[in-house]
Amino acid sequence: MEFIVNYLPFFGLLALAFVFIKNAWVAKQSEGEENMSKIAKNIADGAMSFLKAEYKILSIFVVAVAILLYLKGNAEEGSNGMVAFSFVVGAICSALAGFIGMKAATKANVRTTNAARESLGKALEVAFAGGAVMGLGVVGLGVLGLSSLFWFYSGQGWEISEVLNVLSGFSLGASSIALFARVGGGIYTKAADVGADLVGKVEAGIPEDHPLNPATIADNVGDNVGDVAGMGADLFESYVGSIIGTMVLGALIVTPGFDGLGAVYLPMALAAVGIIMSIIGTFFVRVREGGSPHAALNIGEFGSAGLMLVASYFLITNFLPETFVQEGVEYTAMGVFWATIAGLIAGLLVGKVTEYYTGTGTKPVRSIVKQSETGSATNIIAGLGVGMMSTAIPIILIAAAILVSHHFAGLYGIAIAAVGMLANTGIQLAVDAYGPISDNAGGIAEMAELPPEVRERTDKLDAVGNTTAAIGKGFAIASAALTALALFAAFMKTANVTAIDVSRPDIMAGLLIGGMLPFVFSALSMNAVGRAAMAMIEEVRRQFRDIPALRAALDIMNKYDSDMSKATAEDRKIFDQADGVAEYDKCVEISTTASIKEMVLPGLLAIAVPVAVGFIGGAEMLGGLLAGVTTAGVLMAIFQSNAGGAWDNAKKMIEEEGRKGSDAHKAAVVGDTVGDPFKDTSGPSLNILLKLMSVVALVIAPSIALDAQAVAKYNETMTIDLVEARPVKEEVKKTIKVKVDDEGKKVATITTKTSVDGVEKVETETIKGEEVEALIKEHDDR
Repeated sequence: MEFIVNYLPFFGLLALAFVFIKNAWVAKQSEGEENMSKIAKNIADGAMSFLKAEYKILSIFVVAVAILLYLKGNAEEGSNGMVAFSFVVGAICSALAGFIGMKAATKANVRTTNAARESLGKALEVAFAGGAVMGLGVVGLGVLGLSSLFWFYSGQGWEISEVLNVLSGFSLGASSIALFARVGGGIYTKAADVGADLVGKVEAGIPEDHPLNPATIADNVGDNVGDVAGMGADLFESYVGSIIGTMVLGALIVTPGFDGLGAVYLPMALAAVGIIMSIIGTFFVRVREGGSPHAALNIGEFGSAGLMLVASYFLITNFLPETFVQEGVEYTAMGVFWATIAGLIAGLLVGKVTEYYTGTGTKPVRSIVKQSETGSATNIIAGLGVGMMSTAIPIILIAAAILVSHHFAGLYGIAIAAVGMLANTGIQLAVDAYGPISDNAGGIAEMAELPPEVRERTDKLDAVGNTTAAIGKGFAIASAALTALALFAAFMKTANVTAIDVSRPDIMAGLLIGGMLPFVFSALSMNAVGRAAMAMIEEVRRQFRDIPALRAALDIMNKYDSDMSKATAEDRKIFDQADGVAEYDKCVEISTTASIKEMVLPGLLAIAVPVAVGFIGGAEMLGGLLAGVTTAGVLMAIFQSNAGGAWDNAKKMIEEEGRKGSDAHKAAVVGDTVGDPFKDTSGPSLNILLKLMSVVALVIAPSIALDAQAVAKYNETMTIDLVEARPVKEEVKKTIKVKVDDEGKKVATITTKTSVDGVEKVETETIKGEEVEALIKEHDDR
């Protein structure tokens, strides 16, 4: 196991080498006909112009925050100015993760379309290869960045607490970029999607991906900037945050090997071995024509997870001693392994519950289809009800995972459960990214007017992508809750907060403010989508109204009910004259400008509020804020993601029944449009919000940490009387007084009075630290 510790950065480089090989293979595949290449280029150019505009704004933010972190780090004990360097490296790695995913997706989409002309199996191979580039790029950058910085800082002669505090800047950089990318990408994609749906489908009666639809390129660009680049930065942040939170808690556990830091190295080792297992899993994803893409993806994903579970056992039992003490309580290495399994099971079950509430053909989605018959209002009411009800079982499962993990391995067990969930992020993200690539491939097939069987194959891949994405969302939500709790616990340890007493007015105030934040954050992002969508709708309507060739072609399409195979030669000529006249760039510009402008306020809110509360209200009030934002944030994330997914699939069910254009379909399109910002903007962004706020709290914790007098408020002197009766006229009475010393540590004074045949003897003993915790626990057990 020493090999893994000594060569941790090598595993990151291995993942990036795999990325290079896969990317080169995708690039070698044919793009197909010239019109397909032209459409793909428009999508790629739009995606890259958005990324450039976004990163230009974010670079200013990164520089400003880095300067503040440098000044803060140099001014406080237990940290230093290098936290700013960690922040910049984390931000760069997060941005790179999004960039790599974007390049791979825009390269793979048209090649997937062309491969679908040959066979379903070939199309799956290309789409999944594009997803694998992103998945392994994310984990490679995460492990390489974290392990390299940890190795460098450990060689500076700092205390481990200082090393981890400086390293937490890496997570702050990753989380900050992830939030901006998720919010900005979500606003972009949903503004375009709403415009393409409402004006194209409902008003004009044409498919959203039809080349006559001016918003179609912006819509396909949105799939990349939101579902690929945004998701890549999102999971990079989750991956890194879970590792750092576990490392901070692991520093409190002394192990016999690895210089006493086995519990610190364990999460990085799990992530490193997870890279190997993800790479192995990618080779199992194969399907023949007529086979099931879903089964192929499951074999790769669950096969990799099974291998990782076996590897986790050996890693945990080698990095941790058979028994260890945490907060005065004895735990075992096997307990940590059981905690890991609890996390994995919870994540999988939350994913299956998500699939039940959002999948096509399920009872909840059928209920929305049924209520679409009576209009948009009943469709929306049904969707809201489904989303709210869908929070119950996932929350119970997450709560059970927290309790089981804590029972077996304390707070460290909760943190390691989150790491165990995310250890296979490489292949999990490959499966997630494959979905938007397949969706884009279908759009290109529609715009290029390829034969129906090509679109059928891409639609089949896309449908599978929606199902696998549900499981991915389940893991994302469950791991977000566990990671936020781990980071919260790490903050409490660093800030010397021993309890969150909600009977105190300042902490209750923090709790309420924290509970309010997910609602305000969601409102900001959804209102931003609404404003951008209005501009998009007006632009699409303008083009349909003011461009004669486009209007004439639209009339021809409506004349033949979108089936141009029935058109006369003269009508076909009029239709073909509209080729390329739609002003796609105007729609791309609207989405880009709106998303860049609107992402700033929600992003700053997530960083500014915990800093303000921490420095004005203190560490305890900030603890209340984190408890509130975590509770409300997890519930809101589940509700919004599932409601949006259910509305989306209700619309698809109606379309599959051949009822496009019916009143029920129009009502379902409205519901789907409402659900779009739920599931793709505010919902996923909340996962990042609650982790980012915990990371911000962890970074500022040394500056606002409680002193010994403040800690004493939570640990008033208590007296424990133990009376032992012995057979030979002997009575022993122990009086134990516990208080907090000037260093903030618990000290117990044990006074033992022994009475033998009426003769008293008094002895006094003083103990500190973990022995006190063990003594209190022994008393509580009695």
